[in-house]
Amino acid sequence: MKTVVRRLGRQAYETVWQAMREYTDARDAGGGDEVWLLEHPPVYTLGLAGRPEHVLDAGGIPVVHSDRGGQVTYHGPGQLVAYLLLDLKRRRLGVKDLVWRTEQAAIDALAGLGVATSRRQGAPGVYAQGGKIAALGFRVRHGCCYHGLAVNVDMDLEPFTRIDPCGYAGLRVSSLREEGVRIGVPEFGERLLRALDERLGIDGMAPAGPEVASLAPSGAGKGGG
Repeated sequence: MKTVVRRLGRQAYETVWQAMREYTDARDAGGGDEVWLLEHPPVYTLGLAGRPEHVLDAGGIPVVHSDRGGQVTYHGPGQLVAYLLLDLKRRRLGVKDLVWRTEQAAIDALAGLGVATSRRQGAPGVYAQGGKIAALGFRVRHGCCYHGLAVNVDMDLEPFTRIDPCGYAGLRVSSLREEGVRIGVPEFGERLLRALDERLGIDGMAPAGPEVASLAPSGAGKGGG
């Protein structure tokens, strides 16, 4: 069963979050996996462990309390978000393995552009020379995951200075542009897809298609995907 890839353009965070929950709740053992690539308008999100005091000055940017793992982060234009809606039971993947493989896919995709990165003990994510360049957080329900990975490609990093990114005061944040690489979000998305396929064995992803504007699921039940 091939994984469906949806290229969704720019979508409101809460719209996508609701669609992920609905898709996951409607799945059964025959439901297909999906990967959603998109950008969000400016928004701060607090994970399940998120503490409001880590939002120092939201200004006019909305703050959403999400059900993903982790603390506070920022999403905005110029950041690639890859949401992974995967059946972990079927893949025989534990959460730690999922996190490691997802991080490694980001590391691989960035290395292909000449950006050296690393992990940090006790601080999930991917770190480049200039600071944290990718963050991730998941939620698992009914043996399936949703949420995923965000990579800073070519975005305004100033909103990160108004929070304690991922709960760490003064944490430096970087982007591909800050690391000297100019690439568009869609182009980097295709690189990341290949790396995710390599690291997560996503059953040979479905052929690349045109931009998809709808969040209507392809079929969460049997025969879907």
